[in-house]
Amino acid sequence: MSAYPALRLRRTRASAWSRRLHAETVLTPADLIWPLFIAEGDGVEEPIAALPGVSRWSVDGIVARGREARDLGIPCVALFPNTPHHLRSDDGSEALNPDNLMCRAIRALKDAVPEIGVLTDVALDPYTTHGHDGLVDAAGYVVNDRTADALVQQALNQARAGSDIVAPSDMMDGRIGLIRSALEGEGHVNVQIMSYAAKYASAFYGPFRDAVGSRGLLKGDKKSYQMDSANAEEALREVALDLAEGADTVMVKPGLPYLDIIQRVKTRFEVPVFAYQVSGEYAMIEAAVAAGAGERDALVMESLMAFKRAGCSGVLTYHAAQAARLMGA
Repeated sequence: MSAYPALRLRRTRASAWSRRLHAETVLTPADLIWPLFIAEGDGVEEPIAALPGVSRWSVDGIVARGREARDLGIPCVALFPNTPHHLRSDDGSEALNPDNLMCRAIRALKDAVPEIGVLTDVALDPYTTHGHDGLVDAAGYVVNDRTADALVQQALNQARAGSDIVAPSDMMDGRIGLIRSALEGEGHVNVQIMSYAAKYASAFYGPFRDAVGSRGLLKGDKKSYQMDSANAEEALREVALDLAEGADTVMVKPGLPYLDIIQRVKTRFEVPVFAYQVSGEYAMIEAAVAAGAGERDALVMESLMAFKRAGCSGVLTYHAAQAARLMGA
């Protein structure tokens, strides 16, 4: 018998305890942010057909989810409102209402579960009749500077209500610097900015638009402001600009189709990078489970581990509560 090489890489994989000991990447509930959709009313739960297992909740239900997140060890929830259609307008002015759905949910969460972080979406698409993230001109083009001014006021509105992290998801040029300056000017020095710095014009957002009630409203597409899926170097330029303007953390969106972007951002900038495992990614996992093509728990945990392995500090995922339960089991 010929001599076998001294090193057998299977040796450390032979037992469960050893696999745990040699794991290079660790995933915990503290790595998760749980996106939640807000609905009008009291005692309301509205299941979202395009997102099996996900619902819109009235503010009291959002508070209950906040308590659930706390008990599961999830440190932060992200809020997205389904604004009633009669409150939507071309200029999205409901975003600036201090008593809108978002602000009421922020205050309720901070009153009832102050130890939970609250991340709030800064963009106009849940408030506009045309479904765009900003203001449009007569030709239907989303204008940058007037939109950025509106986003500043939206971010201040959320900060005044108690938001811990404002997260501009609009992709307008220059808005991070303007928001940071405005927050500092009003004394909100500890309100973080998590910039959607590399947000792609993706086909994976459809179920989210159902969840916030904007599907069918969108006129045209978002390719003039969200990124082209062919571009990677451009993502690094976007991240560099947002960090220079005062972003505390940056996000890549969507998630799994853009793991290469996550890794390049982490390697280049060495800053906290987050990913959003978006609605289409969630729906694909659930469709695979429904078709008998995979087992939910294994698919969820493997996909989340991929984000951490690529360099993410954390992940926004609709599977957050389920994943946290699995990790606590």
